[in-house]
Amino acid sequence: MWKDYSKSYIKNNPASSIPVMAAALAAAMFLSLLGSIAYNFWAYEIEKIVLEEGGWQGRIAGGADEMDLSVIQNFANVEKAVANKELSGKEDTVVDIYFQNARTVYRDLPLICAQLGLGDDSIQYHELLLSRYFIHDPQDTEPPMLLALYLGILVIVAVSLILIIRNSFELSMNARIHQFGIFSSIGATPKQIRICLLQEALVLSAVPALLGSLLGIAVSYGLIAVTNIFAGNVAGRHEAVFSYHPILFAVTILSSVITVLFSAWIPARKLSRMTPLESIRNMGGLQLKKRKHSPILSFLFGMKGELAGNALKAQKKSLRLSALSLLLSFSGFSVMLCFTTLTDISTRYTYFERYQDAWDVMVTVKDTGIADFGMAQELQNVSGAEAVTVYQKAEAVGLLPEDWQSDELAMLGGFHTVTGKGNEGGQFQVEAPIIVLDDTSFLGYCSRIGIAPSLDGAVILNQIWDSVNSNFRYKKYIPFVKEDRGKTALYNKSMENQKVEIPVLSYTQTAPVLREEYKNYALVHFIPLAMWKEISGTIGGLEPDSYIRIFSGKDASPEGLDGLEKEIVQLLGQEYRIESENRIQEKLSNDNMVQGMVMVLGAFCVLLAIIGIANVFSNTLGFLRQRKREFAQYMSIGLTPQEMGQIFCIEAFAIAGKPLLSTLLSTILFVQFAVTASYLEPMVFWAQAPILPILAFAAAIVFFVALAYYIGGKRLLKCNLNETLKNDALV
Repeated sequence: MWKDYSKSYIKNNPASSIPVMAAALAAAMFLSLLGSIAYNFWAYEIEKIVLEEGGWQGRIAGGADEMDLSVIQNFANVEKAVANKELSGKEDTVVDIYFQNARTVYRDLPLICAQLGLGDDSIQYHELLLSRYFIHDPQDTEPPMLLALYLGILVIVAVSLILIIRNSFELSMNARIHQFGIFSSIGATPKQIRICLLQEALVLSAVPALLGSLLGIAVSYGLIAVTNIFAGNVAGRHEAVFSYHPILFAVTILSSVITVLFSAWIPARKLSRMTPLESIRNMGGLQLKKRKHSPILSFLFGMKGELAGNALKAQKKSLRLSALSLLLSFSGFSVMLCFTTLTDISTRYTYFERYQDAWDVMVTVKDTGIADFGMAQELQNVSGAEAVTVYQKAEAVGLLPEDWQSDELAMLGGFHTVTGKGNEGGQFQVEAPIIVLDDTSFLGYCSRIGIAPSLDGAVILNQIWDSVNSNFRYKKYIPFVKEDRGKTALYNKSMENQKVEIPVLSYTQTAPVLREEYKNYALVHFIPLAMWKEISGTIGGLEPDSYIRIFSGKDASPEGLDGLEKEIVQLLGQEYRIESENRIQEKLSNDNMVQGMVMVLGAFCVLLAIIGIANVFSNTLGFLRQRKREFAQYMSIGLTPQEMGQIFCIEAFAIAGKPLLSTLLSTILFVQFAVTASYLEPMVFWAQAPILPILAFAAAIVFFVALAYYIGGKRLLKCNLNETLKNDALV
């Protein structure tokens, strides 16, 4: 009986099924999209680890030899064992082991070592890779919680979707309270009513759940393709390949079905618990327990505004999700765009534009000191390299007597404001970073600042940030020390009793043209390589890597810099382990990453907006029975269909306008705070403010909310409201 009734109702009332089917489609699509993206991120992370570190799960490092490879290979669970030629020595062989079932690696690897007569200290586990497969050491008292995190996110999303689509089912079921009251009066049990409603939910949701899952897969494929486009120029990144698994599809379908059932069960349980008398007497109209005044709507639109305000208050519970979704989506979209704009301005001002005339290609020579680097002359001869500087950084300290501070610094509080320490024996300890330049570059630097070129001393960058009279965005500098001393003393940072004194060739406030940010309260020393070789044994503190700054000229093109970088990498890569950066490519990569972030976060905001708008549509398409009595009463007191249409317009204005106006105010306050905190000129931001995208997003929200009310209102006004009032009066 109930099965036939459900089929008959669905067949004869297709309009009431649309909100339910749309909600099921949205739920399945969201679950599928989230699952697919999470799966591809997981697969990409594994690919990255395998490319960078290898796909081995266990390693024997120490004590093994070539003869042991066959023994390891014959172990039951071992897929293959490979000698790692890069890590193996002449006597010891490092063996990378791949297991058929990696979940037993923590049990099998000790057994293999015991069979070879090796101790547990020879064992290495690829813990990072194993953790991505949710495999952890059973002896670990605090195992990684990655799987629990994924499951927790899935549960949170499912609960959120239940709350979202519950309203669609509730509207559909509330329209039938009167019918089920009659069924209950002739003997239908609450259990039968619940089963009937759940059967209808499954029938209506089966096809939308399948289509939504496929749509989610398609959207995730598109997002990954877009991500590859935007991040294609990011150095060191490999292209993401879309992947999917049948088990994921089954989990998505199962999660969608469970979500739909729970969403339908909540209002079905509520409906089935009503008594037959309550159900039969139900008028299906909006109920407002206590009339409340709507001052703003009443002031703007008069009596029609008051009526619209009362209707919105009666629908407050069902529209709560729409209000929250629209508020979060628009505020998130606006703040995200403003934040990325501020970040882009800051990065451009403080990095790309600041150093655009300082470097074109930067090369980091790993684990090689400047004294051991022997290809400076070859770099000078590379075509397109106008200026080449090789340098290395070291840490040292200086003990400065109080009478050496500049008059300007003394007026601002003296050395103790810089060091944060008191006077120790009449001297103050300050940081004295050392930049060691190759001899040719140092001589050129001497000529640039107008002193006689010499390799027999240091040049001191005599400046300190005046933080009292300027901010970090627009820094002003004052002299650090008096320029009346011919020698400077540098101390070993680790052993302050070791020091050297070197001549001071000049004091200057002009630094070499390098891509370096110097500390605000440090006395920076620039020293030639020849001088450094004399004092390095005492000072120490040298960083392990050297840096090469290459400038090609002001008319550098992307193609020219790419060619220059490739030539330099080819020249140096045969002798040294290096990393290179290209200024224009770095700018493009940064722009693409920002655009990709905007795309991803913007898509999330759009999804939130869709959820809110879908809830508005489900309300307006499902309130035909709820509101026809309300509008029949309005007609009975003289309201025309045009005036009732105006009430709908006011409601749509309130639903869309409230989150938009609230967000605009909060966004302006956020921007004001952020601009002030970053010491940026307000007009610099407002000249590039993302006003048009924000207005377009707001216009889209207003349009779709208005469309939902237009469709719902048009359907409602087509009904014979006089007949409705007459029929309801007889109930």
